[in-house]
Amino acid sequence: MSIFEKILKISSQTASSILKREKPEALKDSDLFTDSDKQYILEHLTDKELLKKRSVLLQQINKKEDWEALQDKIEVPVRKLPIWRYAAVAAVIVFVSTIYFYKNDVNEKQPTKVVLTQPVIKPGTDKAILVLANGQQVALGKGSQYSSKGVHSNGTEIIYNNETAKTAIAYNYLTIPRGGQFFIKLADGTKVWLNSESKLKFPVSFVDGEPRQVELVYGEVYFDVSPSTAHKGSHFNVVTKNQNVEVLGTEFNIKAYQDTPAIFTTLVEGKVNLSGSFDNTILKPGYQSVLENNRIRVAAVDVFNEVSWKDGTFSFQEMPLKEIMKVLERWYDIKTVFKNKAVENRTFNGILDKDQKIEEILNIISNTNNIAYEINQKTVIFK
Repeated sequence: MSIFEKILKISSQTASSILKREKPEALKDSDLFTDSDKQYILEHLTDKELLKKRSVLLQQINKKEDWEALQDKIEVPVRKLPIWRYAAVAAVIVFVSTIYFYKNDVNEKQPTKVVLTQPVIKPGTDKAILVLANGQQVALGKGSQYSSKGVHSNGTEIIYNNETAKTAIAYNYLTIPRGGQFFIKLADGTKVWLNSESKLKFPVSFVDGEPRQVELVYGEVYFDVSPSTAHKGSHFNVVTKNQNVEVLGTEFNIKAYQDTPAIFTTLVEGKVNLSGSFDNTILKPGYQSVLENNRIRVAAVDVFNEVSWKDGTFSFQEMPLKEIMKVLERWYDIKTVFKNKAVENRTFNGILDKDQKIEEILNIISNTNNIAYEINQKTVIFK
């Protein structure tokens, strides 16, 4: 794990602790910060006057323009910078949106009344259904073990042995239900994180020198691809219903849910070539393509905001409530009803922990936007 990734992880854990009014043990135990850094961070996350001043500054930020201006001045990928010298600043930046909205609104507003009935809604967990080439289905999840020729699972991940196919390639499917997530290491060493409500088709083994191809049937997946140099130059391809992503060795995220007409591809590191019924498009790190109605557009994005899900964090930046609820529906396996259609497009900024109770997250969103809601069984109703 890189220093940058460690900082992001500590940031989300500390933000979650403060939201829950618990001691920020992750920050306290970290060796990335000096004691004075830790004191500075906590003071700037809990001082009410500083948070109010910061809220004014947040409203003045044009994130797109500022990000593009910053990129113009950077000659190396952002994630490669020696940022440990600026760790305290990085942590504060990551924390700001969540802490401001929670502290400022909770101190000034009464909590929204929540009507709770059974069953209890729990956060998602590691679980998946593996479908073998012969059609056999294997349930994977915490507490379960699975082992067969060339593959084994400890219940939280599944690993395929690094073997080279000599005959016809057999394919498996990995399906992640609502309320689930899973990690898989393919036979070529490629690491894949699957989000809730996703399905991946992949070969049990690969043939060196021939294209390595998998298919994202639907859902959201993060890839850390084993480089082509380790496989006699064979490229790695990810196919969706309307797009092919060709890579040499890189990290990227693809989101192609069934209830969303667009396909979102976000490049974290390396280089990818997109092709389909549109002009071939090459992505640079820090950029995202959006394919919709056979038209593709590319723009710079906040990469952390797009891929934080794989590290246990919800990052919502100016996201409409309707889209936020789609994310929460998949993770908590719930439904949403908007009796008041006017609130669907209310936006929210915040970084939240995926292990939080749904009530905690909804209270933060509700208090921030002054939106009343209730929970009936497994349905969230916005009034």
